[in-house]
Amino acid sequence: MEQFLIVAAAHFLALLSPGPDFFLIARTSLSAGWRTASGACLGIALANGVFIVAAFAGTAALRPDGILFAVLQLAGGVYLFYLGLLFIRHAGHGGLQVTVAGRAGQKPAHGVRAWCRAAGMGFLSGILNPKNGLFYASLAAMLTASHVCLSGQLFYGSWMFTVVLLWDLLVAVLIGNSALLVGFVRALPWLERISGAVLILLAFGVVAAVLSR
Repeated sequence: MEQFLIVAAAHFLALLSPGPDFFLIARTSLSAGWRTASGACLGIALANGVFIVAAFAGTAALRPDGILFAVLQLAGGVYLFYLGLLFIRHAGHGGLQVTVAGRAGQKPAHGVRAWCRAAGMGFLSGILNPKNGLFYASLAAMLTASHVCLSGQLFYGSWMFTVVLLWDLLVAVLIGNSALLVGFVRALPWLERISGAVLILLAFGVVAAVLSR
């Protein structure tokens, strides 16, 4: 249970900070409505699913007691530390205010074609983001080192896919509420700083676990 809470918290905290996927959802929701933006949400979640499967398959091919696996874990810890530093350094400077300001004068666009186009853009946005692959490789290495069985890996993979999809859908729906959007913009810098600190602590934990073997 403790391991699940750590992995789930690290995964969700990484979702909080706006990135290319977040801004694609925000702009699509503002310009075409949340129903069309749901296509982008599904596309992004599918891209994350590809990275999740690849990460678990890759780490499963390595021996947990081997040097290459230890190197992968250390690299994952370093990346989590780097990601945490980025969160803290750039807190409040993600450009979300530009997205908020750009909502005026937008006319919704509906239809299956618009939804499919948004889904394609979402998948490309997610699959072409190398940070997604590095992040999931870090989590997969941590779980594999804990000897999580195949059913456990399926559970974690399904959990992360579902959280990505539900979070993105929530963003798409709430982005149309001006009061909630403004409140989120105000709270975002603190959320990013807290997320950065937690990711740095997790990185130290991963590195310490590898070096203590």
